[in-house]
Amino acid sequence: MTSIRISRPGDGERSVEIWRHAVDATHHFLSREDRQAIDAMVCGFLPQVPLWLAVDASDFPLAFMFIDNGHMEALFVDPAYRGMGIGTMLVRHGLSLNPDMTTDVNEENLQALGFYKKMGFIRTGRSSLDGQGRPYPIIHLKYSKP
Repeated sequence: MTSIRISRPGDGERSVEIWRHAVDATHHFLSREDRQAIDAMVCGFLPQVPLWLAVDASDFPLAFMFIDNGHMEALFVDPAYRGMGIGTMLVRHGLSLNPDMTTDVNEENLQALGFYKKMGFIRTGRSSLDGQGRPYPIIHLKYSKP
């Protein structure tokens, strides 16, 4: 059984591990240099912010979501647990707290774009650069109530 809880100080290492595994499985478009630079930034940032974790019955984190002011900054599922509804569960939890939630997704991450569309998000814009000014286009999305 999977449940959702807020992160605790000891969850940082596992959260970074989930991020690394998920990015390695889905972000093949990143250059090696950019992947390393982003990794360094994530290692310093991720353990410091409050995350919503999806955990198994033994409290082992399987995925996480970070929401800041109604914007889902991150949603990452360990690839070993993809396809089990964990991402959907986290997004639904986020929407229960933030009904007008927005998010951004890399344009080249077609699986994520499809997932968000299925969840009811609509495209509201596009940026040619990511948040750090790198050449990875971003699609801006907003949840649209059915």
